[in-house]
Amino acid sequence: MSTHPSPPVVDRATWQKQLDDLRRREKEHTREGDAIASARRRLPMVEVGSAAVLVGADGPVPLLEVFEGRSQLVVSYHMWHTGRSAADQCEGCTFFTGQVLELSYLHSRDVTFAVFCQGPFEESSRYRAFMGWQAPWYSVPEQSLDSLVAGRGFGMKACYLRSGDRVFETYWTAGRGVEPMAPSYGLLDMTVYGRQEGWEDSPDGWPQTFQTDGDQFRLNGRPTSQWTRLAAGHDDDLGATHPATGEHRCH
Repeated sequence: MSTHPSPPVVDRATWQKQLDDLRRREKEHTREGDAIASARRRLPMVEVGSAAVLVGADGPVPLLEVFEGRSQLVVSYHMWHTGRSAADQCEGCTFFTGQVLELSYLHSRDVTFAVFCQGPFEESSRYRAFMGWQAPWYSVPEQSLDSLVAGRGFGMKACYLRSGDRVFETYWTAGRGVEPMAPSYGLLDMTVYGRQEGWEDSPDGWPQTFQTDGDQFRLNGRPTSQWTRLAAGHDDDLGATHPATGEHRCH
C-alpha cells in the first residue's frame, strides 16, 4: 500500500472521459513520432571506413564483418572504465545495454545489433559474461576512434548501412535519444508515479527520490541489474586492477 499522495477518486465515467481526452494527445504524439521517423529515413548519410578495426571474441575484425552479412547495423557505444571493478562500471550503459534482449525481430528486418565497448576486450567481455548479455560484443581500439566515434562520446547509439563493401553512417543520437533501448522507462511513464526522478513535472508530494546523476541506475553502490546476477551466483571478477571507490558516476 503506497504511503504517497494519490490522484483523486472519481466514478468510472468521469475517469474514462479524462482518459479519452489524454488519448487524443497520445495519438498526436504518436503521429508526430511517425513524422520524425519519416524525416530520419530521408536524412543524407556519411561514409565511414569499412575496414575500421574492432576487436571481438576471435580477434581483430573489420567493421564490415560486424554486419554479419546483413545490410544494416545498430551500434550501442558502451562506456568503460578500464581497471575498475564491475560495481564501478557505467550504470547508464548497463541500464540501456541490458534491456536489448531479443534480437530476432531486428534480424528479420535485416538489422544487426552490436555493442562497441570503450575498453579492452578481455576485461569488458568478462563484464558482458557476468551480466549475461547475448548481443555481439566488440572493443574499439585506439586506431579506430577517429573513424567510428569521430569526436563524439561513448554512450551514443549509431546506425549504419552497408552497400557492397562500403559502409555509411545514417543516424546517431545520445542523451535521452537512446531511451528507445529501455522499455522500462516506457512502462514507468505509464504509471501514476512515473520514473520518480527529480526533473519530472508531477503533482506535489509525488515520490521523486531518484536523481539524474547516475543514481537512477544504481542500488546500494552498484548498477541495479547487477544484484540479480550476483544473487544467481555469477562471478563479477573482471581482473580489474583498482578496487571500487563507490564514487564514480557516468553521465
